[in-house]
Amino acid sequence: MSEVVLRGFGWRHAGRRAWAVRDVDLHIAHGERVLLLGPSGAGKSTLLAALAGLLAEDSGEAAGTIEIDGLDPRKARENAGIVFQDPQTQLVMARSGDDVAFGLENRGVPPAQIWPWVSDALDRVGFPYPITRSTAALSGGEAQRLALAGVLALRPGLLLLDEPTANLDPAGADLVRESVGALRDQTMILVEHRVAEALPLVDRVVVLEPGGGVRADGTPEMVFAAYGDKLADEGVWVPGFTIPPLKSAATAGPELVRASEVEVKQRLAPVSLSVGAGEVLAVTGPNGAGKSTLALVLGGLLAPTGGRVCGFGDDKPPHRWRAATLTGRIGSVFQNPEHQFVTARVADELAVGPRRLGRSPAEVTRIVDDLLERLRLSKLGAANPYTLSGGEARRLSVATALATAPRLLVLDEPTFGQDRRTWIELVTLLATLRDDGHGIVAVTHDDDFVQTVADRTHPLGTARLRDPLPHRRPGGHP
Repeated sequence: MSEVVLRGFGWRHAGRRAWAVRDVDLHIAHGERVLLLGPSGAGKSTLLAALAGLLAEDSGEAAGTIEIDGLDPRKARENAGIVFQDPQTQLVMARSGDDVAFGLENRGVPPAQIWPWVSDALDRVGFPYPITRSTAALSGGEAQRLALAGVLALRPGLLLLDEPTANLDPAGADLVRESVGALRDQTMILVEHRVAEALPLVDRVVVLEPGGGVRADGTPEMVFAAYGDKLADEGVWVPGFTIPPLKSAATAGPELVRASEVEVKQRLAPVSLSVGAGEVLAVTGPNGAGKSTLALVLGGLLAPTGGRVCGFGDDKPPHRWRAATLTGRIGSVFQNPEHQFVTARVADELAVGPRRLGRSPAEVTRIVDDLLERLRLSKLGAANPYTLSGGEARRLSVATALATAPRLLVLDEPTFGQDRRTWIELVTLLATLRDDGHGIVAVTHDDDFVQTVADRTHPLGTARLRDPLPHRRPGGHP
């Protein structure tokens, strides 16, 4: 177990005027389990990165002090383990078992202990494959389980979890929460938007003030009783606050895209579906079912190995359309927002699509300014997209898809990382687009999204063949 002490701590990313986090005074004792809350952009992920010793001195400006067991976090890295919002950023090896073993080997753990610890960690998070499974073949949710296993195997004194269940299906999320709840040898700081599900795991709630400092600190009951209404208004997912449905009152319009027995070898089993103008279609299912692969196929970004996709009255499938044609018809949002960023400024990112379509400079400026305002990104126009919080990056990725006004939007986990306020705004925006005649396909594990705005749901089954082999070291050795 570790002790954490922050005195007036703050951090400002290089090139940014606003501080990501500021004036934080906080003491977390050995063995405490803390839920860290705050609106999107309040600095939660930055604070976790600071505690993990991952903020390089030349990458920004620091204020105050931060200590783990009396040490600067950069000198206490062996005491801390972090799971990032995007698990792909911390997978480093080609095979799953090797990835979990990587940290243990770097720490000098005796070889005889490494593989039993690897197997134990994989079992605790419900990883469904043998240790030889390629990390490149994992879905986002499976990668998240693997990243968590890699951290648990290290048995750190301080466990830092940044949205550990965000990309998981409900069963996988329950299993991970069960694994985290069983831990008793770590101090834990958890960032989680699914507040109601996270509360059984913690004994204390800390709310960051977006402008700096700590808004509230105490037991969950005390914090929500004293600040619940205000926190909900400001975007925190306070348990018990419901969201009115935004279902369509009209039937779907003309069919935009149809997939007929479409498959991708080893990634997506044959599936048939269609989406029409003026409807929201939610694609659901367990991790590994091929939902993200289907989104890429429908968006014209991946050629199927079987079946056919057609739409917009075009004889060619979407993956054979010219880039300008595809951009004007279909807008895609990837599971990992950073994978679609191509510029160094938020405003420039939004201008890429309209410029590609030949819009005039005045039109481009109008489109960019409008989207910055609608997606609450106005203050970040000059920021580097890669310095945004997870929620901000997700809103930017949605905005880039909207920039070309496509008739069909294909969104992979569109509500990931959003606080309550930005979630409502984003879902309301999608409902408005639907009511204006756009078709929307959303791959999602977010049941609130499905219940609030989806007009139809298409569940996918488990596409991949699960190898029943146990978690064994290559060559058969445990």
